Amino acid sequence: MNFTDFKKQVVKIKNLNLPGPEAHFKMEPEMRRVVREQHADRLKKARKAAVLALFYPKGAANSTHLLLILRKTYKGVHSNQVGFPGGKVEKTDANLLATALRETQEEVGVTPAEVELVRELTDLYIPPSNFLVQPYLGLYANPKPFIKDPVEVERLVEVDLTNFLSSASLIEEKMNTSYGSDIMVPAFKLNGYTVWGATAMMLNEIKHLIKQVL
Repeated sequence: MNFTDFKKQVVKIKNLNLPGPEAHFKMEPEMRRVVREQHADRLKKARKAAVLALFYPKGAANSTHLLLILRKTYKGVHSNQVGFPGGKVEKTDANLLATALRETQEEVGVTPAEVELVRELTDLYIPPSNFLVQPYLGLYANPKPFIKDPVEVERLVEVDLTNFLSSASLIEEKMNTSYGSDIMVPAFKLNGYTVWGATAMMLNEIKHLIKQVL
């Protein structure tokens, strides 16, 4: 979809009710639900983080894309996974939006002033890392070449909007996760990558909202 048309329509989601957990839980593995319910008390002491779902035009046709990143391999629960640009709150951040914008600049080189915020989305608790993550949806109408952080970002995953919204992008796959081995996991298949867990849950809310206004 042409980005100019997308931009005109997507701002309408400001007036929609967020589907929240209803959309999230459709992409939640059963074992994750069990762990989430067992550790509900940990939410009170969860660390804070924020991420940005960034839409922008790409190519001669100015087709709308969503930016995801493949994280580097490291000792951590989100090693070598596809996710949104973003990260944990720092003391210097004025608020959670500032966190999302700062992290996006650090990881992919997008200047905060060039991002147009559409809206805040539903926060999501991640049991394995004990983070409460606040996602935001933003537009990057005049994108400059992305600059990967060589320490944190292995690869950019630039997802065409049409592919993201297609029912064919929804899959189930047997995986080994922090919740268990060889379990069936609902996921998105995007640019050849299996996107699951918290990122898939947030993506499903975004998909639900966008499909209502296009």
